[in-house]
Amino acid sequence: MILAFCFINLTIYSQEIKQSSSEEIPVKVKDTTIIPLKDSLNLKLSDSLLIKPKDTIKKPVELLEGIIEHSADSLIRQDIINNKIILYNNAHIHYKDIDLTAGYIEIDNNTNSVIAKGIIDSVGTYSQLPVFKQGNQESVQDTIQFNFKSEKAKIWNLKTEQQGIIILGEVSKKHNDSIIFIENIRLTTSDKEKPDYYIKIPKAKFIKDKKLVAGSSQLVIADVPTPIVLPFAYIPLTKGRTSGFLMPTWGENNRQGYFLQNGGYYFVLNDNFDLAVLGDIYTNGSWGLRTESGYAKRYKFSGNFNFRYENLINSLKGFDDYSKATNYNIRWSHSQDAKASPNSRFSASVNLGSSQYYKQSNNEYNTNAFLNNNLSSSISYYKNFVGTPFNVSLSMTHSQNTNTEEINMTLPSLQLNMDRIYPFTGKNGVKKNAIQKTGLTYTMKGDNRIVTNDEFFFKKEMFDEAKSGIQHNATMNTNMKALKYFTISPSLNYKEVWYFDRLSKKFDDIQNAVVTDTISSFSTFREYSTAVSLGTTFYGMFKFKKGNIEAIRHVVRPSVSYSYRPDFSSYNEEFQQSDDPNDIGEYSPFANGIFGKPGTGLSNSLNFTLNNNLEAKLRKKDSTDTETEAKKIILLNNLNFSSSYNMAADSLKWSPVGVNAGTKLFNNKLNLNVRATLDPYALDVNGKKINTFNINNGGSLFRLTNAGLTMNYSLASKKDGKGKSKEEQNEEDNNSDGVFGENLTATNQQTPAGTGNKSETKESKLFESKIPWTLKLAYALNYANSNRQKEISSHSLMFSGDIELTPKWGVGFSSGYDMKNQGFSYTQLRFSRDLDSWKLNFNWVPFGDRQTYYFFIGVKSSMLSDLKYDKRQVPDKQLF
Repeated sequence: MILAFCFINLTIYSQEIKQSSSEEIPVKVKDTTIIPLKDSLNLKLSDSLLIKPKDTIKKPVELLEGIIEHSADSLIRQDIINNKIILYNNAHIHYKDIDLTAGYIEIDNNTNSVIAKGIIDSVGTYSQLPVFKQGNQESVQDTIQFNFKSEKAKIWNLKTEQQGIIILGEVSKKHNDSIIFIENIRLTTSDKEKPDYYIKIPKAKFIKDKKLVAGSSQLVIADVPTPIVLPFAYIPLTKGRTSGFLMPTWGENNRQGYFLQNGGYYFVLNDNFDLAVLGDIYTNGSWGLRTESGYAKRYKFSGNFNFRYENLINSLKGFDDYSKATNYNIRWSHSQDAKASPNSRFSASVNLGSSQYYKQSNNEYNTNAFLNNNLSSSISYYKNFVGTPFNVSLSMTHSQNTNTEEINMTLPSLQLNMDRIYPFTGKNGVKKNAIQKTGLTYTMKGDNRIVTNDEFFFKKEMFDEAKSGIQHNATMNTNMKALKYFTISPSLNYKEVWYFDRLSKKFDDIQNAVVTDTISSFSTFREYSTAVSLGTTFYGMFKFKKGNIEAIRHVVRPSVSYSYRPDFSSYNEEFQQSDDPNDIGEYSPFANGIFGKPGTGLSNSLNFTLNNNLEAKLRKKDSTDTETEAKKIILLNNLNFSSSYNMAADSLKWSPVGVNAGTKLFNNKLNLNVRATLDPYALDVNGKKINTFNINNGGSLFRLTNAGLTMNYSLASKKDGKGKSKEEQNEEDNNSDGVFGENLTATNQQTPAGTGNKSETKESKLFESKIPWTLKLAYALNYANSNRQKEISSHSLMFSGDIELTPKWGVGFSSGYDMKNQGFSYTQLRFSRDLDSWKLNFNWVPFGDRQTYYFFIGVKSSMLSDLKYDKRQVPDKQLF
């Protein structure tokens, strides 16, 4: 009877077991992961997650809003008595927008709740942890208890990621689809199993895609609590850009005292425009203000605008070294998408401000910018008129020398261009003869130029000396073949200039001096010239039957041109130079014009050029010693000679011969360039050039007046498996506008959101380890002998390099040595350390007038960019 009863019982329940695999599953499985009845966080009786006692009064069952879909690999058990469904091994359920996978899932239809947890595999590992997805949110936990109806849940050992921040919680309660209460929480950006660091918070409230509000928080590094404790924490978790405060950096300055820098507020004005307002304050009363803005519209344009103003006080009032200085700098960059308007475009690149800004600023992180002695700006608009050969451009330019503080501006410059047209072309556009090939171009340019300095910049006085003018240029040229191998190219040039004022010189009897006045009057002058050139190209080929060299090719391009320009001194006017009426001199009323004055003296000259190029082909053999395609190398990239002979000159008709040559050696790693100027005339005893050839004065055929040699050599370790050398990677990642140094940005400018922990993981090898490195050398030598001084005018060597000592340790340096003055140039040392979720940088200028250092350690992720420490010593500079 007992055996029969057991058989019948097993037969009945076997109908409830559905196995999708051949694996034998015991009827009763003892699981060590079952949640104990006594939980440290007991749910209250009012919690919908509790299973209510069975009521003797039957109530109508409320239906769910959707169908619960479920599946499993090994076991799907229908417990009819308890109205439960048990899923085992890769269990999966789907309900509305909820998707849950786990090793073990138990569905209770009485309470509309589900319990999911992992399972212990054959090797004793707790695997197949529950993965809960709702919408675009995903989390991993040890165990989860969820109610389909109320959508409330209780989670043990939660792990989820929000906007780059990983949230680890011991016990969590999901109140609804957007609010979660978490206990014993850890916040980090490290995706390791044991995080490098985390922020420990006893209790917190998490609001989906909005914020995390917590009580007291403590920073823990490598499981070691630090004394850094905050009474509360507020972490925004909104998607995309959001407005908020920017934490300042603190430090000390020898001349301005203690300071707070780069603190302010970031505004997200709309999807296309943002604004950051930052400020600096110093204990001695100095202050600074900075605005940074970026804008972009897809397929239209993009740009950024920065304005910086600093009011710096040096020392304290009453001391001898007390001084004040105000500096500003404006930077604007705008670019237009090429597809936005094919026939017009607008662009801007502006960098202007006080000449002393880069030398005196306490908050300029580009430490190499002070080496640049020139600031320049350009704003331009271009329009092409479709169907016509005309186009117009309107621009404003600015050029500023920070040493002399001289500023040159064009406000504005208008240029009208006519593309080359062929008025004598044949039918259907055929150009067979020289007349049909005759082309005509025209250009009209109008400028309003201003020359001023820092004192009058942006003031009324800078417009008082503005000069304007319009210049017209028309050119007609053609070309024809001569003797089959020569090309003759004649051209005719015409220039007309309009001015709106002119000079007037006269002798004043009262002052007994020549008085020069500027008279407002429309005036004009015209010039014309003609030229013709004769050129050809011929090749020489030298072939070799033996050896590695297959052939050498020599390309020669000689050219002779003749130019003629009449004497236009008829535009000059006469004036009395002294009280003697017969003391008459000449002057040009256009001498101060922005496009120059008419040329005086007849110009009738021949110009000679000779260009050379030398290449070789090397036989290339494979591993079987069979010849393959030859490899071409450059032996001499260029060897050029140029000179001229002025037939209209009274003396010194030959101009100096200019020579320049260049080549690349050692697989294009060494760039070598040489230049020289050879003068055929001799010097007298006073060092003045005389109309006597140097060879007739007991010297050589030519006299070397100046020469120069430049070499650039780049070395790098072997390319990695990706086919890109370390040097090429550095050029992409560390593009610096300094000579050899590296740009430094403010500490508020961190890695973009979402990219802080996505960098490639580097592993070090004990065997066959590689140390990538790069080395760049630049050598310059200049020789001057124009007045028999025979001296080296400059002689320097500059070098820069980077060494990756380990996959996470990097060292860089840049410096130079002036061999003439025997001293080192601007020297900078760079150290970097990849600390996984942290980064460390140390830049140091060890000596010189710009001696300084900058230390930074902080979290890579932009979400926790304020978790940092930096220290910066600004150069000890004197304000004037």
